[in-house]
Parts: sequence; structure tokens; C-alpha cells
Amino acid sequence: MELIFNQGAAGRRGVRLPKCDVRPFTASDLPASLRRGAPAALPEVSELEAVRHYTLLSRLNMGVDTQFYPLGSCTMKYNPKINERMAALPGFANQHPLLSQLRKGGSLCQGSLEVLYETERMLSALMGFAATTLQPMAGANGELTSVMMFAAYHKARGDQRRTVMLIPDAAHGTNPASAAMAGFDCREIASNADGDVDLDALRAALGDDVAGIMLTCPNTLGFFDKNVEKVVELVHQAGGLAYCDGANFNAIVGRVRPGDLGFDAMHVNVHKTFSTPHGGGGPGAGPVGVSEKLVPFLPKSRVVKHADGSYSLAYDYPQSIGYIAPFYGNFGILLRTYTYLTMCGREGCKRISENAVLNANYIRARLAPYYEQKFTRYCMHECVLSARPQTRFGVHALDIAKALLDAGFHAPTIYFPLIIPEALMIEPTETESKEMLDRFCDAMIDIAKKAESDPEAIKRCPLTMPIGRLDEVSAARQPVLTARPCC
Repeated sequence: MELIFNQGAAGRRGVRLPKCDVRPFTASDLPASLRRGAPAALPEVSELEAVRHYTLLSRLNMGVDTQFYPLGSCTMKYNPKINERMAALPGFANQHPLLSQLRKGGSLCQGSLEVLYETERMLSALMGFAATTLQPMAGANGELTSVMMFAAYHKARGDQRRTVMLIPDAAHGTNPASAAMAGFDCREIASNADGDVDLDALRAALGDDVAGIMLTCPNTLGFFDKNVEKVVELVHQAGGLAYCDGANFNAIVGRVRPGDLGFDAMHVNVHKTFSTPHGGGGPGAGPVGVSEKLVPFLPKSRVVKHADGSYSLAYDYPQSIGYIAPFYGNFGILLRTYTYLTMCGREGCKRISENAVLNANYIRARLAPYYEQKFTRYCMHECVLSARPQTRFGVHALDIAKALLDAGFHAPTIYFPLIIPEALMIEPTETESKEMLDRFCDAMIDIAKKAESDPEAIKRCPLTMPIGRLDEVSAARQPVLTARPCC
């Protein structure tokens, strides 16, 4: 595919702007440190050339709308188009984010405030908590919000000795970072032979310095911890709080309410469980539900409903941890969440978890003869296999991932969780059909057989992609972090 810099011709334009009727902005209006040393070498192309170029580029990308995308722990499920239609309604899309504060009570945006209020109540009911904040802008932002409230809770009680956060080794990788950002020291808890939290290791780690535990439930091995209530009980007995990482909530939504298990806080990734777009770090939202004891520490502002049925934003919460995000979080994403929740209803949420678990176990069973399973129990939303048998022939998880690209599938997550060697973390989600799962399994089986009969062919993949096998070591050790002129 030709670079856009090699297309077009000098003086060619795709737009025609009206004559400027104010003093034009010039380089002299900028501080010297921000001025370009030379004019930007931008391509000069027509509208048609620009449209064709970016349309062709989009076809090189893999996404949920084009391929099966079994990215473990990320839940790359289909995003219903009705969500996009609702988010594009002019009354929502064209609203200024400060409109709710322009007139007392937010009288100009009652519909938007109602969407936020109802979304919060629905999520609270599904998670089993007293209240929910919709402000966090991503799952990791929700983790940080939760542990910040833990810190505020302990501080309010005058218990500032609690500086340690317990992190099981099967937790999400962002948990330690979130805890560290909130000022905690992290202490790892090992898994037992079944892939659950080792209770003896937990007991040994507990003390009066422990602020809480961050338990991913279900965990990154794809398992629902059989001792989850005991884990929460032990932490509470030691004076700590229990946080549930709800990134994998789609495996239990409609079936289990983490609040009922004793958790004090939980975030949920709406791009995973509730079908909103899963962008590269955004757009996103990671609402957090809390038990009654943490309600005073929720971020502000909060949407409140009055006796006359109207809504407004409230700010008078002296123990609040403050603002987590501008305005009230990512409204466009939350609107998509509201659409999906009202479309699915309570019974539909149960079917989400039923089919997510069924699909993952179907893949696990079909691929069991060809790939290693460290844990052979039934999984939840995802199955974690290992390519260790293929390493006998010099083929690794990375090679299998590259070969899947040639078969027309996005690769699953590889080499995570770290406690599984040569990990292949596969999450089919509930939105894929059996026919698609069979095509994927057939490709995985074919790769396993070819790894034994012709390993060099697997190690040359991908052969059908616009870019072949990269030198990933050099890319990691000598990255090019600045733009270079190409013409």
C-alpha cells in the first residue's frame, strides 16, 4: 500500500476554506520553544485520495466487527449498533457537559441526568451494592478509585497503620499499580494447586498493617474462587477491606452479586460486560459500586433524584475523595451501557453469563488434547491453555499467535497470567456462535499438528499480513519514539 506522502501533487486540496475575516494566527504568536524549525511536510491530496487511503488503512486493522477476537481477560465482544444510534441522538450528543450546572437543578438536561441515575441504580442492583459512582474513565481508574476510598475509610477511623494491600498472583496486572498509586505497599498472595487463593498464605500475610485485598473474581485463570467468602471473612477479621476486580463480571452477571459475598467495593468494565467500545485506553468507563460503609467517600458530584421526580447534581459530601474525572465521567459510553442494560433486562443478563461460560468451556474441552492445561477444572469466561507441549518442537505461544493471524483470527492474550508458562489466554465471549468457535478450534488444532510436522512453517508466520514477522527484541530495546520524515 502506497504511503499517503507519495500520493497527490503540489497544490492539490481536499477542502476549500472561506476567506479569513480576522487576523490570521502566525508562528510569532507562539513561544519560540513551540515553533517548528521548518514547515510541516504534509501530503497534498484530494478528498477522494484521502478517503481511499484511510478506508484501505482501516481494512488492514483487525477488530470485533471483522474477525473473531478472543483476547483473554479483555472480553472483546460485539458492540450492538443500537448503542451507537442512541449515543448519536442529537439531544445527547450535542449537549454541553456543563449544561447541568448552568441552571439550578440541571433543568436543561433532565434526560441525561436520568440516564446516569438509572444506570447507577441498575449497576448497584446487579453488583449488590448500596451505591455506585459512574465517574471512573476506565477499569484501572475504577481500581484506583476503590483503593483511594479504602485509604480514606481507614484515615477517617484514625487507623493509618494500614499501608499494605494484598494482591493474589492470579489478579489483574493493573491491581498492583493502582494500589501503589494510592500509596499502598503490595504484598503478593500465592495461588494453591486448584488456582484459588491459598488460605494459609493469606493468613500468614494478614496483620494490623493490611488495608485490604484486591481479588479478581473470577480470576485471570478463568476460575471463580471456591473460598471467596472465606477470603473476605479473613480480611475483615483482620480489619481490612475487600475489593473485587470486576473486569470479568460478564462470567457471573445475573448469577452472583459480589456485594452479597461481602466485598466492600468493586469496579466493572462496561466495555467488557456491557458491550461498549473497547478502545486503546479509551473511550472507556469503570463504574465502582460500594457497600454502605464506603458511601460517604464516593467521588463527587453525585446524581440525586428528588421527591418531585427531578434530578440534579449534588456536591456536599465532606468525606468524598473528590473528583476522579472531569464532569461526570464518560457520558457517551455510559449511555451505551444504559441502552444495553435496558435492552437485556434482568433475564438477559443471566444469559450473558450462561453463554460466556458455555463458550469458554467448549473451547477448553475441544483443545484439551492438543494444548496443556495446568488446571483441568471447569472455567468461567475464559480458558488458559499452555503451548508448552509445542516447545518440544521449537514452537512457542508467540508463534501460535502469529499463525492464527494467517488463519483469519486475532490472537488470544499470550504469556499472561505469568504463573502459566507459554500461556494462551482465550476468551470467546458470549456473542460468538458455535460455528465460529469451531472454525477457531479447527485452526488451533491444525497449528498444533503443524507445529509437530513442520515447525519452521509456523515460525515463519504471518505470511498473509501486510507486515511479516518483526524483530520484536530490537523494537523493545531500540524503539523509535519520534516521527521521522518519509519524503
